[in-house]
Amino acid sequence: MAYRIEPDSMDDLMTEPELAGVARAMVGPNANLTAPERQLIDKTVREPDSRILERLRSEILTGGDPLGDAFCKVRSPEARRGAGATYTPSAIVDNMTEWAARKHVQPARVVDPGAGSGRFLAAAATKFPLSELVGVEIDPMAALLLRANAAVLGFAHRLEVELRDYRRLRLPSIQGTTLFIGNPPYVRHHDIPERWKAWFSDAADAMGAKASKLAGLHVHFFVKTLGLAKRGDYGTFITSAEWLDVNYGAVLRRLLADGLGGTELHVLDPSVMPFADAATTGAITCFAVGRRRKTIRMRAVHSLDELNGLGGGRAVPWSTVNASNRWTPIVRDLPKPPPGFMELGELFRVHRGQVTGANGVWVAGERAERLPKQYLLPTVTKARELLDAGEALRDDTLLRRVIDLPPDLDEIAPEYRDAVFQFLNWAKANRAHESYIARHRRPWWAVRLRHPAPILCTYMARRPPAFVRNNCGARHINISHGLYPLEPVPEHRIRALVAWLRENVGVEGGRCYAGGLVKFEPRELERTAIPSLENLA
Repeated sequence: MAYRIEPDSMDDLMTEPELAGVARAMVGPNANLTAPERQLIDKTVREPDSRILERLRSEILTGGDPLGDAFCKVRSPEARRGAGATYTPSAIVDNMTEWAARKHVQPARVVDPGAGSGRFLAAAATKFPLSELVGVEIDPMAALLLRANAAVLGFAHRLEVELRDYRRLRLPSIQGTTLFIGNPPYVRHHDIPERWKAWFSDAADAMGAKASKLAGLHVHFFVKTLGLAKRGDYGTFITSAEWLDVNYGAVLRRLLADGLGGTELHVLDPSVMPFADAATTGAITCFAVGRRRKTIRMRAVHSLDELNGLGGGRAVPWSTVNASNRWTPIVRDLPKPPPGFMELGELFRVHRGQVTGANGVWVAGERAERLPKQYLLPTVTKARELLDAGEALRDDTLLRRVIDLPPDLDEIAPEYRDAVFQFLNWAKANRAHESYIARHRRPWWAVRLRHPAPILCTYMARRPPAFVRNNCGARHINISHGLYPLEPVPEHRIRALVAWLRENVGVEGGRCYAGGLVKFEPRELERTAIPSLENLA
């Protein structure tokens, strides 16, 4: 089934008050609404047209979610991003629900921790006609749309809507199992209040796992689920895939191995882009609480058609999984390098570019015009500069200059000192000395760019790294990596290596992040298998 809405009906749902009015008409006058939901209804400007209501009801009954689609139109992705509200396509909802139905004929209760307009609960209501349904949602508008869909589809009588943060949810004990299913919101740690970071750390610690406060909100929801569940409960969540590889994901990897009971992992290829309004790589995680198995099934999914009810995948021993601090290479089942290959790190050390601490100050602008040219170093400051360069960066005239003053200002020639001190006074007025980086280096103004690397490469994009021969001797800041030979390497072999890397390094060895990005840390690049330089030449 597809979630759609006719263009002429969308024209009649262009504001949130109008959308709330449609939901009110569908819910009916006797619904037990919360105060925030009633406040939305009080803002309704007019009664919805009966023809529009009939068309929308018909579409809901045939498997659509026109109310959710309308909500995503009147509330932009940018406006929803703070709450991590990304609505899940029907193909993914159906496959996850199908998996749940194969595992248990009838759970006593189904809980969606971020219910939105109710796509997962609507599918679960059909699959499990006797189950109690619990939708947790913090947005009153989304909760109202959930009630409207439930009223039309006939499961409102067994639906409980909890208008609260999932981390505050309490569930009463019941006989039978609970299915947890849904799309936990993705919110980066920068936007999570400190009190919730402390909650997350304490909750994970109580489960015997060490948690990083850099974790995104979706990882909080896994931890909360384990806190709510009892042995025998089960679930499946779709989230950003970045927890597979990043340091903060270690707590979730640990809990899936012991406690949460990870059974299956289906990682969508970065090219699939499962969400219409968010560029992200998805991972569908299945778990059976309290059950410790010897293996976990893992697979990479290259299209939504391959989901196949979340069947398939190869059994990977937990001993293998636990021995790895990154799971993406295991999921993708990367081939071992053939005989005669070596690791890039045997020949080159990879270093990320320098962090300035305040690019708006240290990437030279008008205020730097009077500084001595020897302190204005041509530098790669944007990944696009490498992507556009081709095999070699030959000209530095179009590159920005980065200001790299000596630690000892007495080294500066007397005729330039006034200009340097005027610039530093301006930098301090712009609080460049207060940045985290500046406060942890001595002295605060010494950026200390690395010397030019013979090979530069991008390390975070929705494509493989771009390797570029640095013919013009440019420096680089932390938007790229530099490859430095451990011993001198002849020029013709460096050119041959760059050509080989450009043709043969894909995204497989990187870490999958939200936004569909693939990132290569320096040590990961050093593990890249390459032919011997003699064979390359």
